[in-house]
Amino acid sequence: MRAFTGTPRLQEVADGVHAFLQPDGGWCLNNGGVIVDGGSAVLVDTAATEARARRLRDLVRAVVPAAPRIVVNTHAHGDHTFGNFVFPEAVVVGAELTRAEVLDVGLHLTKLWPDVQWGDIELAPPQMTFTGRLTLHLADRVAELHTFGPAHTVCDTVVWLPRERVLFTGDLVMSGVTPLVLSGSVGGLRDAVAALRRFGAETIVPGHGAPGGPELLGATERYLDLVLELAEAGLAERRAPVDVARGADLGEFAGLVDRERLVPNLYRAYAELRGGPEPAAGVDEIFGAMVELHGGLPACHA
Repeated sequence: MRAFTGTPRLQEVADGVHAFLQPDGGWCLNNGGVIVDGGSAVLVDTAATEARARRLRDLVRAVVPAAPRIVVNTHAHGDHTFGNFVFPEAVVVGAELTRAEVLDVGLHLTKLWPDVQWGDIELAPPQMTFTGRLTLHLADRVAELHTFGPAHTVCDTVVWLPRERVLFTGDLVMSGVTPLVLSGSVGGLRDAVAALRRFGAETIVPGHGAPGGPELLGATERYLDLVLELAEAGLAERRAPVDVARGADLGEFAGLVDRERLVPNLYRAYAELRGGPEPAAGVDEIFGAMVELHGGLPACHA
């Protein structure tokens, strides 16, 4: 697997369309996007910490003369939304359920990694919300926002540029990084990723990891199939998710970043296979089980 290294940067993936990349894509090191819109821009997601969001702002101003006028949040997680406040000129757009989740979860992520220098974060949830689909008619291009969920979270939005054949997936898809399902649905994420094929994207900018093509969809589907297989076996053997994860043969996925995410994925899969809406444990307890498997708090270099 090709190493995904370097400093935060913009990579032009189509004329006037840039991926914001934060190697190595591990915990809270998310990707985003900058879509040039005349003399301004549309920003797809922000970043986890004040310092990283301000670095993103500097990168945007290096390619367009004005600050972004729209920020699209693909989902509620703090690594994609905490930096919203660094762009006060912009209208923050997100799905209606995403706004509700941002407000419900608040700054909880900062409590999981208290040693991270988060900065003076101000929660700035989406100001303009929608359900289903929204089309942005920009200066010389069209950007379509489509929602899925529950999948990675309760509701996830992708940004599709039909002329450029570029798809920003948020965390529905990751590249070289372990998928994560905690507040969403393993089966729902599997269905959402399969549905992304209908766009016919040539370039996929995942929520974490290096950009790629349609092969990223197949890899994500196969990982989720493995999670469901492990969960079915674990339930049949009455084994706890952390015990299943400890002995799991991950095969082609053994080299993924943040393999410990298998634990929360199994908790969610167990609940779905039992027919219940929620795992038997809460988020903090599940996170603790993941820490147990990892042998300590997973590294977060945000």
